[in-house]
Amino acid sequence: MLGGMSDEATTDDRATAGDLADTIRQARHTLQRRANAELIGLSWRIGRAVLDSTPDASEDDGAILRLADDLRAAFPSMTTLTPAGLLVMRRFAAEWPRRNGIVQQPVGQLPWRHILELLNRLDDQDLREWYAGKDVQHTWSRSELIRRIDERFHERHDDPPRDYASALRRFDSDLARELTSDPDVRGFLDTAP
Repeated sequence: MLGGMSDEATTDDRATAGDLADTIRQARHTLQRRANAELIGLSWRIGRAVLDSTPDASEDDGAILRLADDLRAAFPSMTTLTPAGLLVMRRFAAEWPRRNGIVQQPVGQLPWRHILELLNRLDDQDLREWYAGKDVQHTWSRSELIRRIDERFHERHDDPPRDYASALRRFDSDLARELTSDPDVRGFLDTAP
C-alpha cells in the first residue's frame, strides 16, 4: 500500500499513485544531481580562487585561516570551508585544471567524498579519470570505490569508460543514495539531516 492509500482504492488509483511516486523519486534525484553538480562546480571555483591567490599556502597560513574563517562565518552549514577543505579544493582545481565542462566530466557527477578518495588514493591523473568514469558508469558507493582502488581494479579492466547517462538514470543506485545523504550537499543547501 502506498502512503496510506485506502483498501477501497481502485487498481487505476493505485497505478496512478505508483506512477506519481516514481515521478517524485525521479524529480528528487534530478534535484540532488543538480545540487551535487553545482556543489562540485562551486568547489572547483573556490579551489581555483585559492590556487590563484595562495598557490603555496599551507593549512596554517594566515591567508588561508582568514579566508576559511570568513567563509565559515558567512556559511556556517558548509562544513568543507575549513583551511584543510580549502586546500583540498585548491588541489581539485589544480588536478582538473579545465573548469569548462567539469560537471559534464565523470568527476563532476560524483559526490565530493568520492572526489576526495580519488585525490587521496591515486597520484596518477589518468587513473583518477578512469576510476571516476567507472564510478559513474557502475554507480559505486564510496566504499566500493575505495575497494576497487585498493584492489587495483584498473589492472584487470582496461576498457574505456562509456555510457554514463544510462548509469545515472538508475535513481535507486548506491551513488544516488549517497547523494541523498551526503552532508556536503546538505550543508551546501543549508538543510538539516
